[in-house]
Amino acid sequence: MSEIAKGKDQSWLPIYLALGVVWGCSFIFIKMGLEFLTPFGVAFGRCALGALTLLAWARYKRISLPTSKRLWAHLWVVSMLLNVVPGVLFALAQTEVTSILAGIINAVTPLMTLIAIMVVTREEKPKFYQVLGIAIGFVGVLTVLGAWKGLGDNPLWAILILLFAVTCYGFSFPYSRRFIIPHKLPPESIAAAQVTTGALTLLPFFLFDGIAKDEYRPGPVLAMLALGVFGSGFAYIWNFKVMAIAGSAIASSVTYLTPVVAVIVGLIFLQEDLFWHEPVGALIVLLGAAIGQNRIKFN
Repeated sequence: MSEIAKGKDQSWLPIYLALGVVWGCSFIFIKMGLEFLTPFGVAFGRCALGALTLLAWARYKRISLPTSKRLWAHLWVVSMLLNVVPGVLFALAQTEVTSILAGIINAVTPLMTLIAIMVVTREEKPKFYQVLGIAIGFVGVLTVLGAWKGLGDNPLWAILILLFAVTCYGFSFPYSRRFIIPHKLPPESIAAAQVTTGALTLLPFFLFDGIAKDEYRPGPVLAMLALGVFGSGFAYIWNFKVMAIAGSAIASSVTYLTPVVAVIVGLIFLQEDLFWHEPVGALIVLLGAAIGQNRIKFN
């Protein structure tokens, strides 16, 4: 019996919660990593550490990597959508915006996943609740940004690349569900291959421009270790397990938790500012996602 088949007999909630906490803390880890790394350095560092962790874990568990060249090609696409492009863009944006705002915008992922599922499958016309959910989510994004007063100190380019990064996340879930999960390989094998391809893709960029300054304080170094080992390591095993057991929509909804964690750690550890419209907008976004996924029914 495969690992995924075994997993269907287990509850996905504990690893779902762990995933939310780990990814919720990733925004503060990125902010700290930028003290000595460039955005390329942060993206490569987390992928490289994640790859080493996952390869070691797979070897310990005696799990082989995929052998299909076609599957490796699909995994490279997933790594571009989940690791490479968002990894660089989130770090780049966080040179200008707070970890709290980055974490809140990340909550748009379920909406982007819903749109991606509608685009990829195209099996039927969009339902009313899906369109309504997307519309409400859009209002939530505008509320998060405080659109009535401009973007404040947040550059438009930083907001746009954050939204593009989240769009990549959204498309990664149905893509994985369609092209990766049917192979029914152990999550450790899939995750190790995915993150390794991401690290190899980012390696030339890191060698070209990866280190911001040769100053390695313990806090930022430990933050990068945690970001790599857990955020880009074990978290992807958990992500594939939740996706296989509960589906792509539920797996993507882990971002219901990440903004809460991001706000808490950003306030406590970085003393970042939190404006009233940011959490209010996040709640509207999550409401839209819940309606769009038919979690809230209108009878």
